[in-house]
Amino acid sequence: MTPLFKSLCVVGPGLIGSSVLRRAKETGTIAGTLIAADTSPRVLERVRELDIADVITSDPAVAAQADCVMICVPVGAVEDVARQVLPYMKPGSILTDVASVRGQLGPTIHAILPEGISYIPGHPMAGTEHSGPDAGFSTLFEDRWALLVPPEGSDPEAIAKIEALWNLCGARTKTLSDEQHDQICAMVSHLPHLLAFTICDTADNLSDEIRAAVLDYAASGFRDFTRIAASDPVMWRDIFLANREALLGTLDRFMADTQAMADAIRNGDEAAITGRIERGRAIRRTLIENRQA
Repeated sequence: MTPLFKSLCVVGPGLIGSSVLRRAKETGTIAGTLIAADTSPRVLERVRELDIADVITSDPAVAAQADCVMICVPVGAVEDVARQVLPYMKPGSILTDVASVRGQLGPTIHAILPEGISYIPGHPMAGTEHSGPDAGFSTLFEDRWALLVPPEGSDPEAIAKIEALWNLCGARTKTLSDEQHDQICAMVSHLPHLLAFTICDTADNLSDEIRAAVLDYAASGFRDFTRIAASDPVMWRDIFLANREALLGTLDRFMADTQAMADAIRNGDEAAITGRIERGRAIRRTLIENRQA
């Protein structure tokens, strides 16, 4: 089978980037030549040791060799990296990224595209609390969603190629607008992480005696929160700030619902408490039916 691209350059081979490289290396269907680029010598050396790329470099000019450049850096750095690689990209190539917040990225980068280059972002809804080249694995995207957010007027052929890339990674795809993407991610990803960090912070601010007991006897509910609270702090700081409007709107709604639950408990309203718990159970069942749990 002829690979989708002759060459693919992944800038930032962390959890997402190294998982794409692993999948491409394992299947041979995504690209004939795999390029990994990063500013960190330590990251590049680890990629070399893992043998998940054919070309390993810190030079942005390597983008000239690629039919597709995928930017896999924290959301706050995506625009800067795009400005570094775009001058080297060849006509007919595609720039994509995996940013979990769109905001103004689409219009901003679309406005600086050189003639003949397409920009088709795609955000895979998959991940773990781990980071770096060692965190990746080839099945990370299996049966997960990759949300495509192409700017208005994008080349349909380029969209189809990025959709095919994620399909070859095992993902299902859906095309959304920037606004839809950010609102959805605020609810399903950004708010849960905010709550996880906050709950752990609350536990840390307890008295020394109670704090020690909490950590000694933590049950599964608290452990589940601490898993995602182990995520990279700089990355999540950037995400919270980049998606602040959608996140704060979602947080306001959550706080109102939390207050309603508190009132139901305070007033002994058994029906209201049970109804909210049942709706939560229904959401969980739906996630299982949709193969997202």
